[in-house]
Amino acid sequence: MDAERATGPRTIALIGPYLSGKTTLLENILYVTEAVHRKGSVTQGNTVGDSSAEARAHGMGVEVNVASCDYLGDTYTFLDCPGSIEFGQEAANALVGADVAVVVCEAEVGKVPSLSPILNLLGELGVPHMIFVNKIDRAAGRVRDLLDALQGISDKPLVLRQVPIRDGEQITGYIDLASERAYVYRDGAESELIEIPDDIKEREGEARYEMLEKLADFDDHLMEELLEEVEPPKDEIFNDLTSDLREGLIVPVLLGAGEHENGVRRLLKALRHESPTSAAAAARAHVEGDAALGQVLKTYHTARGGKLSLVRVWSGAFKDGDTVNGERISGLFRMTGHNTHKISSAAAGEVVAMGRLNDIHTGAALTTNGSSPDLRKADAGQPVYAMSLEAADRNDEVKLSSAMHKLLEEDPSLKFEHDDEANQWLLMGQGEMHLRVAVERLENKYSLKVVTTTPRVPYKEAITKSVSQHSRYKKQSGGHGQFGDVHVDIAPLPRGSGFEFSNSVVGGSVPKQYIPAVEHGVKEYLVKGPLGFPVVDVAVTLTDGQHHAVDSSEMAFKTAGRMAMQEGMPKCSPVLLEPILQVEIFVPSDVTAKVNATISSRRGHILGFDAREGWPGWDVVTSHIPQAEIHDLIIELRSLSAGVGTYHWNFDHLQQLSGRLADDVIAAAAGNS
Repeated sequence: MDAERATGPRTIALIGPYLSGKTTLLENILYVTEAVHRKGSVTQGNTVGDSSAEARAHGMGVEVNVASCDYLGDTYTFLDCPGSIEFGQEAANALVGADVAVVVCEAEVGKVPSLSPILNLLGELGVPHMIFVNKIDRAAGRVRDLLDALQGISDKPLVLRQVPIRDGEQITGYIDLASERAYVYRDGAESELIEIPDDIKEREGEARYEMLEKLADFDDHLMEELLEEVEPPKDEIFNDLTSDLREGLIVPVLLGAGEHENGVRRLLKALRHESPTSAAAAARAHVEGDAALGQVLKTYHTARGGKLSLVRVWSGAFKDGDTVNGERISGLFRMTGHNTHKISSAAAGEVVAMGRLNDIHTGAALTTNGSSPDLRKADAGQPVYAMSLEAADRNDEVKLSSAMHKLLEEDPSLKFEHDDEANQWLLMGQGEMHLRVAVERLENKYSLKVVTTTPRVPYKEAITKSVSQHSRYKKQSGGHGQFGDVHVDIAPLPRGSGFEFSNSVVGGSVPKQYIPAVEHGVKEYLVKGPLGFPVVDVAVTLTDGQHHAVDSSEMAFKTAGRMAMQEGMPKCSPVLLEPILQVEIFVPSDVTAKVNATISSRRGHILGFDAREGWPGWDVVTSHIPQAEIHDLIIELRSLSAGVGTYHWNFDHLQQLSGRLADDVIAAAAGNS
């Protein structure tokens, strides 16, 4: 059956590693389709993509940018996704709303590992995708070697659609393997059709047969034609390419150089003819009747327009003023970078911004009939980098709280939480640059200066020896005095037991109504033990005491309990405990040995390593690492692994720390108290 050409608005995600040229490619797509009349430049900071102040300051994408264009009668919305893994949540949220993704990569085998997280994310979300090998004019190696390296990290067969035409070492054009037509690139213009050069006909034939063999794996009729050496009709080949891409069975690979418009029009034609139809049809099953259904892909807080929710319309149509999820849409807009254009309605397949949906967040499904469909969402990753953060001016603390609320709405991969144990506010995210950009936004958007420091490690302390302690609190200052007398036994407990309080008083020497006060006083002291840290794994037994009929009170016995701990704990041989984390480190296999050395240098203990399931060419190394050594671990991992390494962690146990390291920690705590 012939595959019908897709019609209606479609959403295309552009995704690829940092410096792969996505934003430049988008700029040229918009120029070729006359959506813009002057091409911007990343170096000059005037592109449609990377339009935020932070993106232009760092020369890299830090959030999703949106732009639409018309090409040969069809409307396309492009989502320009950040390339850095630190802003991967932005890309993941956007991909949920894409019909197809174009993975942009450089023509260098050495940079292929940086594509692994992207291809795996696309696989997890089930997004059909093609690869655009960019900067082909700078390719130093063979395209077939690049394809072999790419296939090594893809779980789907890669189908090379073009073979390059070379003039010496320079790639000057390509042969389309489906149509068997040859073209030479023209800088800033459409490629020129030429005859297939004689010296490349043999290579073209081999590459075309390899393409047909891969398509035949999903088409029995094509397989029969190949076995019988029957030349398949070109229509059949194009139909297979179209249907296999739409079903996510193959990954077509195209060549080009976005900066010079080389291959840009061919990419647009492939998207027009072969990309999936709008996913609206599949999503209609999630909503009843004719109600409109949309999904929030991104939240922006703008200086003038307030909150904007970037929404993919899955079915039906939204109008300005409609009520969705109990809130009224206050303005519908098309976005081009950070610029908005007001519209009156949005149809299925479009991506638009909706104004002032104050209680609706990224990932939410929007309906006009009050239903709550369960739509696919991108999971938020665990933070791997943190900093302690506070307002530079204490008078700005309320302002900071409000600004952080907006910042977290814009970027759900950020977390801002209070660490009660260390008494600090922590900003957490996916890396140093991720948090640096967040801090810059606080200043740029909200005129808020903050102070950041390395987070304090939540050390604990415990005791190694039992002690019996007698303490008396007696105070006489006219009128009723204060009197409380206690005998307590202080003993260590096995690691992880926590705190236990018991009472073995007989004869009423400490009246029952005062016993809870003694426990309260004990707990009050344990917040900060003799070494300066919270005390854990200790048992305290109230064994005896005395009271006064007039002067005893709950306050007196609470004070006596605290005094008994203050006087007795230093005699119990206290020791410092540091938190140990179980850490799973994920890296390409060729850097596993270096990662093992890194773990050892950070006082870690390697528990084992194995191949990472579903990630060809990757390992997972499991280890125990002290929390004090993990603050900048992600920076070193990214440096070792071309920016793609990461880890998961969880608290495992407390472990005694001794020697000079312990002395330094205790001295630092004393200096800060």
